[in-house]
Amino acid sequence: MAVRSLSAIIALALATSQVANAALTKRFTCATGQVTAHSACCALFPIVEKLQTELFDGGECGEEAHSALRLAFHDAIGFSVNGGKGGGADGSILAFNSTETLFHANGGTDDIVASQWPVFKETKLSAGDFVHLAAAVGITNCAGSPRLNFFLGRSPPRAAAPDLTVPEPTDSVTSILARFDDAGFSPAEVVALLASHTIAAAAIDPSIPGTPFDSTVETFDSQVFLEVLLKGKLFPGNGPQSGEVLSPIAGEMRLQSDFAISQDHRTACLWQNMINNQHLMVTNFKNAMTKLQLLGHNEDFLTDCSDVIPTPAPFAGPIKFPASFSKKDVQIACVQSAFPSLATVAGPAPTIPPVPPS
Repeated sequence: MAVRSLSAIIALALATSQVANAALTKRFTCATGQVTAHSACCALFPIVEKLQTELFDGGECGEEAHSALRLAFHDAIGFSVNGGKGGGADGSILAFNSTETLFHANGGTDDIVASQWPVFKETKLSAGDFVHLAAAVGITNCAGSPRLNFFLGRSPPRAAAPDLTVPEPTDSVTSILARFDDAGFSPAEVVALLASHTIAAAAIDPSIPGTPFDSTVETFDSQVFLEVLLKGKLFPGNGPQSGEVLSPIAGEMRLQSDFAISQDHRTACLWQNMINNQHLMVTNFKNAMTKLQLLGHNEDFLTDCSDVIPTPAPFAGPIKFPASFSKKDVQIACVQSAFPSLATVAGPAPTIPPVPPS
């Protein structure tokens, strides 16, 4: 009798659990046939297709995909947990572009805005929703990238973000960490966000446009964390770049701030631990990006439309040293953990081509 009673209790518990799970996974079929968790997200499927067709050249991991991610960061980081530094991820860099694109740290964002503006106006989305949807969709064109979350329902921005809220490559590590801390990000989250540089190209020097930051610019991998550590030469001369350690790979650029963060005692191991650890890198990046795109917003008042974001192609990995390089060329700053064992690409030393303009 007791056994039958226990079986009945277990059966009832399982049935209750199944009902609860069904409620949590309730799906809505849109008029176009796509399925999503919320009916409000149905309007986004044709917008995602429009972004891929009209902005991202049919789904390429090219200049516009890189640029969309950059614009999202420059938009959202204008925020302070202490107040007084802008509305965060509200699209103000798009809506108030005549102001924010003139900031020194936002050099080159005027071209990004010019590309996005016609598509933005057709979508009828708020500026914040558009900027952060474009970033989430664009990165999916790069193999190995995470499938970012996306939340719908941001109100139009009320004002431009103030100047001097975007960290610059010439800033000290202490200054960069302090600015991020003011926006609510830890040093680990700073390093996680810098994974975006694996698909980035230079926008700070107009004389060398499209210069990539690693040798696999069309793949979201940890190659940038490796190649920033390769021993380079000091920039010659007495100008603003004097003292910068140049990348030893022909055709590649290394940001001064990336190198400094890779060597600083507060961040060196966080940096090194990303190398050849795809799961750690994409997980930490996705979490940090979710936090970034919610700056200035209450998630409870937004609709989770993450299921409209396409699924990226997987990473084929593992990463390798570029041809002619090995561990002897690494400037190791983290002594607390062993440097990962990596093979080297066969062949002569590479010359990395620039990212072609869209």
